[in-house]
Amino acid sequence: MFSTRLRMLVTAAALVLLSACNSSTESAAQIPASLVNTELAQNLQYAPSQQFVGRIEAYQDVDIRAQVSGYLVKRHFEDGQMVKRGQLLYEIDPTRYQAAVAQAKASLAKAKAALTNAEINWQRGERLLPKNNISRSEFDRLTAEKLSAEAQLEAAEAELNASLVDLKHTSIVAPFDGRIGQSEVSKGDLITMTSGALTNLVSLNPIRASFRVSERERLAMGLDHVDAHSSAQTDDTIVDLVISDNRSYPNKGRLDFIDNRINLQTGTINISAQFDNPQQQLLPGQYVEIGLTSTALVEATVIPRRAVQSDLEGGFVMLVGEDNKAERRNVTIGPVLEQGVVIHKGLQGNEQVITAGLQRVRHGHPVQVVEKQQG
Repeated sequence: MFSTRLRMLVTAAALVLLSACNSSTESAAQIPASLVNTELAQNLQYAPSQQFVGRIEAYQDVDIRAQVSGYLVKRHFEDGQMVKRGQLLYEIDPTRYQAAVAQAKASLAKAKAALTNAEINWQRGERLLPKNNISRSEFDRLTAEKLSAEAQLEAAEAELNASLVDLKHTSIVAPFDGRIGQSEVSKGDLITMTSGALTNLVSLNPIRASFRVSERERLAMGLDHVDAHSSAQTDDTIVDLVISDNRSYPNKGRLDFIDNRINLQTGTINISAQFDNPQQQLLPGQYVEIGLTSTALVEATVIPRRAVQSDLEGGFVMLVGEDNKAERRNVTIGPVLEQGVVIHKGLQGNEQVITAGLQRVRHGHPVQVVEKQQG
């Protein structure tokens, strides 16, 4: 009897399951087709480009320091003005250095006279020695005096040169063209070699924009083939600049430095580009956006931006597949062009990508194309 009841229960369960399956099949068959618009994915060529945030740097940035000590007698510039190479910036009181030069000149004249006398005595001894009118030891003494006088002359010349250098350093000049900073000293201050920076000078034209590029971006842009010191590289890479107020900088740049290794901590490589800066619009420390565009065209598949969706799995698109059923396709998204979004992986081209009606579309559900565009 127990066996009979068990068979009845199993039979009843099977009937319930069969009924549920039939119901699901009928329900699936009754799902209405979603109305959608599509556009064909198109293949085209485009110039790869990337945007990077960077900072403006001066090629030359130096602190102006004193090389001699003394009181500051005059300053020859206004804070923040443009100066030329060799332009006088500061004057340190030269009085004691002028006196040192005069003393060194006198010492040099004395050394020259002593050498002249030593040479005359040595020449006389050289004539008398063969006649035995002087001893060998006396001639050796005359030779030593001559050599000593020559050494004293060299020392006097070196002392004069050092004095002239010190005197020259009382006039502090600009080492290159650029913009001078704020002066840290005033007339009458005692200046020493340990006083620190008197002011700062930076070059502004040309100027460089430094930024960092990841290894993937470097390879994608073909920067591994660029010689930063070759004039030909400007034909391969277009360098643009956008300044802080979203204005495009009028002058194009050129890559002038690519580092020789990847930073292990950041996974990036340091790169810089040179820009002409005649109006001094670019200043050191300024944040900018650098755009790199390759002139070498690459093949790509492009679809409208509105067709791209994303979830936890990443980017994806919905296609019209076989039997007019929606198909999900995961994609790797690239840059956005005027024609649409570049798809690096997931599409081959000519697929019917759903662009409208996406909110009602599910994978495997039927769809009806209302409007089909060629892309």
